[in-house]
Amino acid sequence: MKKQTDKAPGKRDRGDANEKLDDLLLNKETGLGEGLTTNQGTGINDNQNTLKAGTRGPSLLEDFIFREKITHFDHERIPERVVHARGAAAHGVFRVYEPMTAFTKANFLQDPNRETPVFVRFSTVAGSRGSSDLARDVRGFAVKFYTDEGIFDLVGNNIPVFFIQDAIKFPDLIHAVKPEPHNEIPQAASAHDTFWDFISLMPESAHMIMWVMSDRAIPRSLRMMEGFGVHTFRLVNADGASRFVKFHWKPLLGMHSVLWDEAQIISGKDPDFHRRDLYESIEGGDFPEWELGVQIVEERDEDSFPFDLLDPTKLIPENIVPVRRIGRLTLNRNPDNFFAETEQVAFHPGHIVPGIDFTNDPLLQGRLFSYTDTQLIRLGGPNFHEIPINRPTAPVHNNQRDGYMRQTINKSRAAYEPNSLGGGCPFQMTAQQGGFASFAEHIGDSKGRARGEKFFDHFSQATLFYASQTEIEKDHIVSALRFELGKVEVGDVRQRMLRILNEIDQSLAERVATGLGLSASVDSSVPLNKSIPADGDPAAFQPRASGTPLEPSPELSILRSTRADTIKTRRVAVLTADGFDGDELNQALEALTSQGAQVKIVAPRLGYIQSRQGNDLKVHFSLLTASSVLFDAVYVPGGEKNISTLSNEPAAIEFIREAYRHCKAIGVSQQARDLLKSANLTNTEGDEGIVIGSSAPDGKLFTNFIAAVARHRNWTRESLLRPDLRRKN
Repeated sequence: MKKQTDKAPGKRDRGDANEKLDDLLLNKETGLGEGLTTNQGTGINDNQNTLKAGTRGPSLLEDFIFREKITHFDHERIPERVVHARGAAAHGVFRVYEPMTAFTKANFLQDPNRETPVFVRFSTVAGSRGSSDLARDVRGFAVKFYTDEGIFDLVGNNIPVFFIQDAIKFPDLIHAVKPEPHNEIPQAASAHDTFWDFISLMPESAHMIMWVMSDRAIPRSLRMMEGFGVHTFRLVNADGASRFVKFHWKPLLGMHSVLWDEAQIISGKDPDFHRRDLYESIEGGDFPEWELGVQIVEERDEDSFPFDLLDPTKLIPENIVPVRRIGRLTLNRNPDNFFAETEQVAFHPGHIVPGIDFTNDPLLQGRLFSYTDTQLIRLGGPNFHEIPINRPTAPVHNNQRDGYMRQTINKSRAAYEPNSLGGGCPFQMTAQQGGFASFAEHIGDSKGRARGEKFFDHFSQATLFYASQTEIEKDHIVSALRFELGKVEVGDVRQRMLRILNEIDQSLAERVATGLGLSASVDSSVPLNKSIPADGDPAAFQPRASGTPLEPSPELSILRSTRADTIKTRRVAVLTADGFDGDELNQALEALTSQGAQVKIVAPRLGYIQSRQGNDLKVHFSLLTASSVLFDAVYVPGGEKNISTLSNEPAAIEFIREAYRHCKAIGVSQQARDLLKSANLTNTEGDEGIVIGSSAPDGKLFTNFIAAVARHRNWTRESLLRPDLRRKN
């Protein structure tokens, strides 16, 4: 009789998960592993690279392995998007600052007096439509320009690099980060085994992981984050001269993020926090704005960098090639119908206009196929371009007919070209007439599944990003990695990640290891990259440094790039109750709103509260529905009865303590300082984020409070509140 501890056939206990990767892949009965094949049973010997014309050439349409894999992936989920399912969007306009004739012939980049309509969709990547806005995740930043030459879609993210170098790995990445297939857990989260298992085996993801573990992955608002085109594109002028370009979006409100603890609380209090913030800001006339920036590289300088311009896991540091700001994007109108516009909008990086062209970035090349394929099933067929939100403002004339959901009624007898029965129309256009002509790039190489030599430096830019952060931001990265890897149940995965972190920064690995109760020492003899072609040389696919360390770039740090001169659109909670000092509150409201802040009244109950002068004040939030995490700062007016009520209200005390814990500005008058004592905030000397003063004209209470709000946080509190993150001297 078998013991109860014996495993049933085909089952493994939790301890088996720690077996070596090679043992897991090995079939113990036959001695052979399961070979990777196509759906037709054809063996695959390279699942890492698309078929290209040379190591840095364009991807080839004949790559049946990639086409089968990406097509199956694109059709796996309906009707919501496979990725970027949860989104929010707005209409707006774009205007260039000065003609860009020297660099591109694109019409919408020539005339400063011309407004180009746009539709912008922001999104999270991993979660479903019903997930929280505050997941730690990449944010999509997709802009549809309705130009007079056709649609131009700049389909990017709020992070300038990506996890993988080649599009053939995209299905693997998303399968890994999505909820695990056996139990559909967790939702909208990367803190689980399958994601980190994949990442720990793909060292090319090291740079992206640093960004996702940073505060960039939990923005305060969609209006307060950067956007990037990610890939290297081309600008082509009227003379046919080409230059490489990276696209940037720079928010005029500056960059701000929330703390991870805040993000988790906000997800419970208001999972629509980002959607609501965008919608309400536009409705209130606080139109979000970004400047379009470009990094332009001459063709002759393509190979002058220690990294490859075609590698989507690399960026061009701004201290090497500065960003030139060339225009402004303003979002000024909310959608009329979420489904018809935000949900049905179809972006595609292949939607370009004359003057903008592609490069051979292998991730971009795959996206050029994948996006159309995805829209065909998500939006019901080949006529998704006729949905109102997707229609170009430029006239459309071609011989495409019929199909699902066709709306255009074509009257012409001839649906082919060339023809004489239709008068020869529509006819081919020359480049001078506005016809698109691809840049005549010379390609002379052998086709094969490979990648450029510089693609194998996986760690230099990850180290650059980490070295460019402030100590506070480094603390947050350490904390994020501890949280994420702390959710991983398989010990080998954590150990592999520590090996990768050691390659990025040894102190980073040591601090993360301490939080996990592990040793940071690793076996450096074990190959880092186990994903290699079946017939490839393992040594050739291992990461190797460029040998040219990059200087830290302050633009990679949020805190070094944060604007501290405005509180425009910041949400300030006025925490109060019956008996508040109405005169003081009126002064506070005038001071804050004159600087563009959004002030909300928070009280123990909804309805109206009464000042000590006898005036009624409408309450926006009760303490039952509000939390300090929904605001950027807290102000408490005086009034003896008001302070007495709040001091005896546990929810009010927690409101203050929570704001303090999250390093936010807290302003109180001298009379209201007793509330700080009730919250046990007595040792606040030298804390610039706590402003106590007189509301008299010469008291500077409101001036100092506004300055504290503009600084966004008082980060010195973290060293007091988070001893687990204190750094060794």
